[in-house]
Amino acid sequence: MTSLPEDPQAPIGEDDRGAAVERLQQAYAEGHISHEEMDGGLHQVLTAGTRGALVSALASLPAQNAGTTSTIAVAAGRIQRRGVWRVPRFLKVESAFGRVHLDLSRAVIEHPVIDIELQLGTGRAVITVPRDAIVDVEELSTGWKDSRYKPRRRSRPSGPTIRISGTMGFGRLKIRHARR
Repeated sequence: MTSLPEDPQAPIGEDDRGAAVERLQQAYAEGHISHEEMDGGLHQVLTAGTRGALVSALASLPAQNAGTTSTIAVAAGRIQRRGVWRVPRFLKVESAFGRVHLDLSRAVIEHPVIDIELQLGTGRAVITVPRDAIVDVEELSTGWKDSRYKPRRRSRPSGPTIRISGTMGFGRLKIRHARR
């Protein structure tokens, strides 16, 4: 499910609806649900107007490939993920020289815990997390500059936990919460 506002009565956008349709189709293609279950789920998703209705339409689906690790690597250049994209349970980001920008604020986050391993040489990294996310940077080792992260004061523990680990050489990591 995408990282939407905490309120179950919050309206949903077309990007969220499209991600939910894709998730149902994938579950059907993998044989996890029957044709009738997919039809019923599609009807629920296409008529849903709130986050709560969308969550309920996807509640019975099995978890997706919870054990796989995805790697994004570049020697020099930019790594950027933003908008609606599916965040894997384990994400490894490798960059020798360059900038990294991961925006999870509108991403499809289907796991309660996301592990992001950073292996960065030089350059700067910015990670934007959902407004209600809990961030853990205890396992991140920095060589030159400390990471910049201020936990939200009034954060409710209702969102995903984002654990960031790995090593950073000469660069800085900035973590910020989305505004909405």
